Amino acid sequence: MEIKNRVKEIMQAEADAINAIPVTDEYAKAIDIIKNCKGKVITTGIGKAGLIARKLAATLCSTATPAAFLHPAESAHGDLGIIDSKDCIIALSTSGKSNEVIEMLELSKHLGVKNIIGITSHVDSILRRYSDVVLDMGIIKEPCPHGLTPSASIAAMLAICDAIAIVLMEIKGVTKHEYGLRHHGGYLGKQSRTDNT
Repeated sequence: MEIKNRVKEIMQAEADAINAIPVTDEYAKAIDIIKNCKGKVITTGIGKAGLIARKLAATLCSTATPAAFLHPAESAHGDLGIIDSKDCIIALSTSGKSNEVIEMLELSKHLGVKNIIGITSHVDSILRRYSDVVLDMGIIKEPCPHGLTPSASIAAMLAICDAIAIVLMEIKGVTKHEYGLRHHGGYLGKQSRTDNT
């Protein structure tokens, strides 16, 4: 194996997956749901998708949209109590078939949640049935030699989440100063204080 070429192939596969994401009017609907949410924005997912869901919640918080990550497995053991009927949920699952996620969404519906945004790839995804808005990741081929390790799919999922957060931030007119109030530490905190815009 020529390592440098293989690294480039994997990076290209991830870039191709991002570039192939179908960007539809569903994005405007999803952002409108989040912007008008009267409760909390709850993100959820399990496995690698769960890590991206955590990152989405963190990015939303730092860009002036309060959000929290809810682990779907822990939701079955009482953590579902964080859910209120005014909340909206963003559920991430490439296959859309993760039992823990589906069960959590079903029970959330019983608690009165009316707005669920699903981010998924598979056309036969059960997640699609539970979602009011679906952001389709497209059909993705993983560069893993076995076609199993989530990499290109996770890159696409992350790109979708970042696009949602940044567009929402722009629509809300979040200033550099306001960003700094939420992210006052480290390098980014210092950069946010360079002027008063």
